[in-house]
Amino acid sequence: MLRSIVFVFLALITTPVSAQERRPSHCIAIADAAPGMEYVQLANWQSPVPQYAVRISYIAHASFLLQTEGGLTAVTDFTGFLGTAPLIPDIVTMNHAHETHWTAFPDPAIPHVLEGWGPFGEGIDHYLDLGEMLVRNVSTDIRSDFSGIEPNGNSIFVFEVAGLCIGHLGHLHHVPDYAQFAALGRLDVVMAAVDGGTTMSLPEMMQVLRRLKSSVVIPMHWFSGYSLNAFLAGIGNEFDIRRDGVSSIEVSLRNLPDRPTVVVLEPRYLRPDE
Repeated sequence: MLRSIVFVFLALITTPVSAQERRPSHCIAIADAAPGMEYVQLANWQSPVPQYAVRISYIAHASFLLQTEGGLTAVTDFTGFLGTAPLIPDIVTMNHAHETHWTAFPDPAIPHVLEGWGPFGEGIDHYLDLGEMLVRNVSTDIRSDFSGIEPNGNSIFVFEVAGLCIGHLGHLHHVPDYAQFAALGRLDVVMAAVDGGTTMSLPEMMQVLRRLKSSVVIPMHWFSGYSLNAFLAGIGNEFDIRRDGVSSIEVSLRNLPDRPTVVVLEPRYLRPDE
């Protein structure tokens, strides 16, 4: 009897109790999606994130703020400026195709600065596990001003959090190969550049998105309504389109749409009074 009590006690004290452990993701397996998708414009981007959800806010250009239930914050393609709000993200990712996707002087108070490139041609590997969120990357090539192509000079960053796989394609310049698609796995949400030329042509980007089969596609890197509207027109037969004038959405496994959906977010810098 005493042995049984001791066993139960040891089991209890060794069981993780943190509410912010990462919910297992399914990057490789295609999950069943619940019908419908609900999201609202948030009056305050600083409000708590609902349970088992991730808030994604479009800041500008290719920068997004990801917020978790436990309070972790990550910013993609960080340029050093998020707005007037005094936010110090926990994680920032960067790509160096252009100065609008990185900064040489990130705030030293940022705990984790992940550059999407390494020594020329070698790329870099990231696998940052913060418990509630795991951040990893898949290297791709970019066009270079010096040699035509810089192998592995760009990174697609993947955020595994709340059971979701969220991918940011960065300054992608080519259709990924089979190994790169395999490394990415199943992305529930993907941010994709739709400028139609500076990164990739629209037909090529749509080819990538068809291959990924993500439940939610968020356009980014659009310089005018022309390229965005051309993208929406080209993919509208295969994807639902949602454009409600919001800058943020909250996504969870339970509210992924049952049909691939393009969700257009309006860029908005962070302000302390919102």
